[in-house]
Amino acid sequence: QVQLVESGGDLVQPGGSLRLSCAASGSIDRINAMGWYRQAPGKQRELVASVTSAGTTRYADSVKGRFTISRDNARNTVYLQANSLKPEDTAIYYCNAGVRTTSSWAFNDYWGQGTQVTVSS
Repeated sequence: QVQLVESGGDLVQPGGSLRLSCAASGSIDRINAMGWYRQAPGKQRELVASVTSAGTTRYADSVKGRFTISRDNARNTVYLQANSLKPEDTAIYYCNAGVRTTSSWAFNDYWGQGTQVTVSS
């Protein structure tokens, strides 16, 4: 019913930048919070950044000052601008959204398939 499709992952050198995008589509009535998570090999999935429908943002301490999350409500899209990338930012980045569909009264969590970000020289 709802699909989240990420794009923008790539191989980038330390100190470089990337912009990740995630577009939600399907039978969407309303989207609540949207966010980015990441999972590195051998580690648990962790929150990178999130943004509410009103625009309130939250960041992991490890990315504060380097990453910026934003969203375009008209396009049901969330972005993650990642600057000053470090090797420890290497991970699969997943998009997440709380969505209420046109056939439900409840919000449910949806996930994208993930996009690989590799920071290496």
